[in-house]
Amino acid sequence: MKDKVILVDCDGVLLDWVYSFDRWMNREGFVIRDKFDYDCAIRYGIPKQEVKKLIRYFNESASIGFLPPFRDAMYYVKQLHEKHGFVFHCITSMSSDPFAQKLRETNLAKVFGETVFEKVICLDCGADKDDELNKYSDTGCYWIEDKMENADVGIECGLDSILMSHEHNTNYEGDALVVNNWKEIYEKIVG
Repeated sequence: MKDKVILVDCDGVLLDWVYSFDRWMNREGFVIRDKFDYDCAIRYGIPKQEVKKLIRYFNESASIGFLPPFRDAMYYVKQLHEKHGFVFHCITSMSSDPFAQKLRETNLAKVFGETVFEKVICLDCGADKDDELNKYSDTGCYWIEDKMENADVGIECGLDSILMSHEHNTNYEGDALVVNNWKEIYEKIVG
């Protein structure tokens, strides 16, 4: 499996969720208070419970089907698939709503191509990925994520974890390889 499958998170790795969420929040009348904070409660200066509801509402809205690619993901994911035969299994904590899941799958296919994603596993909003990652235990698959805790879970499962750098994970001190873009991931995988 290791030679053919790459495990990947979606938001902040494949698609630019923060950019799209910020635009949506602006349309809803919210103003960014601290653009450098990843915590949306701090970012918008609103209570955590309200932010959780807004994130779920956004993730289950039509907007979730139109997220742009993150950084250079589109080019290098296609290269890994088309030139080197890799397929991707996406594990995303977005929503358990079947319509939102279909929009996620459609968005990924539109941006990256119809055959890139062999699986798109959508967990509930904010759900842990431990159980899904455990299904790939000791395969040595690459696992690409932007959340520090999930990168570490991948390592615990015997995966080759790669952490996509963001302002919210600059203090990471774990064993995952930290990269700035998909070009670095591509070079790590294909040599």
